[in-house]
Amino acid sequence: MTSATSASHGLPISTRRLVHIYRTEGHDVAALSGVDLEIRAGEMVGLLGPSGAGKSTLLSLLGGLFRPSAGKIHIGADELSVVSARRLDELRATEVSLMLQGAGRNLVPYLSPIDNVAFAQASARALGKQLDDPHDVLARVGLGADAHTDLHRLTLGHRQLLAVAVATANRPGVLLADEPTSQLQHAAANLVLDTIAAINAETGTTVVLVTHDPAVAARLPRTVTIRDGKIGGEGRSGEEYSVVTADGFLPLPAHALAALPPGTLLRVHHDGDHFVLLPETEALADDEEVGA
Repeated sequence: MTSATSASHGLPISTRRLVHIYRTEGHDVAALSGVDLEIRAGEMVGLLGPSGAGKSTLLSLLGGLFRPSAGKIHIGADELSVVSARRLDELRATEVSLMLQGAGRNLVPYLSPIDNVAFAQASARALGKQLDDPHDVLARVGLGADAHTDLHRLTLGHRQLLAVAVATANRPGVLLADEPTSQLQHAAANLVLDTIAAINAETGTTVVLVTHDPAVAARLPRTVTIRDGKIGGEGRSGEEYSVVTADGFLPLPAHALAALPPGTLLRVHHDGDHFVLLPETEALADDEEVGA
């Protein structure tokens, strides 16, 4: 068996004023409304938010499944919104891997695990990319002993691990994973996350992972919240942050919005070192104290 080098090869991701509009039943629906996002090469980032917030739409755009209505997407040196269809196919075969929700959507049901991996590598190999032997790919996710096991005999957790193997078989610079732990029990979900994190650490592949599960989000070094088609906040090392958008908006985290009814006035106070948002009542009290 031969193995390709495992040197870091993750690609950076950036979006600028990204907009996507769906046409449905005669109406235009804005799934994304000006998303500005920067992800460094080799980062592992979670996309959070309620159903319908635009997470999966953003993931699909990053995966090149369709073009945005407006704005720009850069994966490495390529701008996905303007590259040719041929170049987009090359990127999806060699550098950008999209893992769909549900293991079965990523696997060929009548092929063995080893043949699923080999099938996933075929296009990249045809383009001349040096790849790991399929047996090594399976061993990396803990399925080395199941190379020829019928898929229906694998547990749901093992099928999801196989989906991870298939998604990373071409050694992509970017792995996009939509709810990779959904429908899994706690132990199996942790094993899948551990496996993705290990691949991220070993190969430097940039990982963007959609989840609605707070337990999954808590394990990720960085999270980005999508709310109403925009970036609604970020989490880093357990701390939650608001993000000033390129057009000057400051979305507040959900717990702040719950405490501040619509129409609340906030004053931005700068003391030379820090900025503080003061609700109207606190701002007035502060003014009165200064005036006294």
